[in-house]
Amino acid sequence: MKTQINKLEVLGGNMEYGNIQRIIFYILVLLISACASGSSIVTGEKRAPIDFNLVKLYLETPEYYEVIGLVKASSDAGWTEQDSVDSAIEELKKQAAKLGANGVLLMATGEQTTMIMVDNGYGGFYSIPSTDQTVSGKAIYVVK
Repeated sequence: MKTQINKLEVLGGNMEYGNIQRIIFYILVLLISACASGSSIVTGEKRAPIDFNLVKLYLETPEYYEVIGLVKASSDAGWTEQDSVDSAIEELKKQAAKLGANGVLLMATGEQTTMIMVDNGYGGFYSIPSTDQTVSGKAIYVVK
């Protein structure tokens, strides 16, 4: 009988340990999957792609420019909200650079919160919020 109790105690301990492992696993998956994503729509004349480091962010309309397209990006990467915004802006510049734009006229910033449902292994679920920082703008070619 004592052997059975020890087995049950061990099983109970393993189940608790298994839950901790599962939670740690899901947290690691969320951290690893944290990334930036973006998209673009061509509305003007596309140019040859350039290095995204050459794309300048504009808050005010430059004097002479042409619109190449619309770009948007979001990110949940980073330890802070500012890190996520910075990552989203970098992705926004990458999307613009693919269109050959040398600038992005920033139009909007914001947040988008989604819920990730995770099975706890016992018929229940955990709900984990994920907040993305979002940015959008016009991919432009500034004539110098």
